[in-house]
Amino acid sequence: MSFILNIETATQRCSVGLARDGEIIAIRESDEKNIHASKVTVFSEEVCNEAGIEMNKLDAIAVSMGPGSYTGLRIGVSAAKGFCYALDIPLIAISTLQSMALGVSASEDKEGVIYCPMIDARRMEVYTALFDKHNQQLKDIEALIVDEHAFDAELQDHQIKYFGDGAEKCREVLEPKGMIFLEDVKPSATSMAVIAAMKFNKGSFEDLAYFEPFYLKDFIAGVPKVKGLR
Repeated sequence: MSFILNIETATQRCSVGLARDGEIIAIRESDEKNIHASKVTVFSEEVCNEAGIEMNKLDAIAVSMGPGSYTGLRIGVSAAKGFCYALDIPLIAISTLQSMALGVSASEDKEGVIYCPMIDARRMEVYTALFDKHNQQLKDIEALIVDEHAFDAELQDHQIKYFGDGAEKCREVLEPKGMIFLEDVKPSATSMAVIAAMKFNKGSFEDLAYFEPFYLKDFIAGVPKVKGLR
């Protein structure tokens, strides 16, 4: 029996769940803005307390590795690494887009459907990839500028369902192409649990000293404006 703490902070949602053998037994989630730093440790303690599991009994920590928010990913990975160092347990990295796709495909059993999770990357750009009903990745993760030609090749032979916080802004372009928009699909520790358990059983762990989130794009900080300077 394995107990894995799953941490998801790649987007605005802060989600922490405790899983036993790939099944979530306690979870805390909030969509409130800018709370990752203050809540991720609190949520971690709360789910362990709810399940009656002391943190020193955890077998591993799983963290959503991105792509997504630079700040959110940095906070989640830092917390996960801290737990792993303190408890001397392994770190498991989960693709944010893969877990989002699994959260949808696991509740369906349809042939010919492709799942397209989207995370907002500002303007008309999204972080995205394509997955089949078995959660196998069909297309590399990319920062895609969505236009009228997006997914033309895949739509010739498949139905595509798209979702996530980057999907809403693409509806005007994608729905006329026949793609199906799914509302209210967000990254969650719940959909990380099965992947984390599989990786744990395979011994697929990260190097704590060198692991970094998958930002996909470099972080560019804004330059503050100072009155009187040009």
